[in-house]
Amino acid sequence: MPCSDTRPLSALTIAGSDSGGGAGIQADLKTFAAHGVHGLSAVAALTAQHTRGVTAVHVPPVAFLRAQIDACFDDFRIGAVKLGMLANAAVITAVADALEHYKPSYIVLDPVMVATSGARLLEADALDALRTRLFPLATILTPNIPEAELLLGHPITDSAIANAAVVKLLALGARAVLLKGGHLQGSAVMIDRYSDGRKSAEFAHDRLDVEGHGTGCTLASAIAANLCLGMTLPAACEAAIDYVHGALRHSVRPGRGHVAVLDHFWRNHS
Repeated sequence: MPCSDTRPLSALTIAGSDSGGGAGIQADLKTFAAHGVHGLSAVAALTAQHTRGVTAVHVPPVAFLRAQIDACFDDFRIGAVKLGMLANAAVITAVADALEHYKPSYIVLDPVMVATSGARLLEADALDALRTRLFPLATILTPNIPEAELLLGHPITDSAIANAAVVKLLALGARAVLLKGGHLQGSAVMIDRYSDGRKSAEFAHDRLDVEGHGTGCTLASAIAANLCLGMTLPAACEAAIDYVHGALRHSVRPGRGHVAVLDHFWRNHS
């Protein structure tokens, strides 16, 4: 009998690069490392940005993006793929084609549309491609409230609407949804809502008086890392939320902007 594959599981991020080091692929790789998981990356976009905003975006040719993805799958045993900023329909199509070919066990889709600064990171023609090509492949979809509002076409202003939104988001095709509650105002407690159609859960944390940069990227990457470590999907989400809360609590402001950058390695010195 052939020997079993003894390579450790790696996590792959397909996302945008953040020159300021707080979000995107930089945050993803730090998160993987903090969880003891080897991190791989395929750069789908390059951004010129810092803690005050995004000043430029460059999207590499999709053939080069596919070459990066092929190189990762050719050599590594990939346990989970995290998807972040995919700027346009051509990029989304290329990524979907690759994922349909390689069929990774887990795909964590963070539907990045707008940066913390307010800059739009998803071209208008990409929304339909996101819905039709990637949602059906996703193990879990992790939108925040503004992203969910864009996807569903209506405002989400209270807990009842948020609960209903989870059901509607699940109907878009992903196997599970984690609706992040950080943008839902009116309570000192922040609630993230999870559902996979069978199991539902709410994860509550005290709201911190800090505006974090890269929290969504970090959360999705932590879920992917936890899946590589063998956790169930609900447990991976709960552990990831706890990790991000700690990283935000220990965040710093290395730039001139008002947003804080997470301390991804807070567990090493807390």
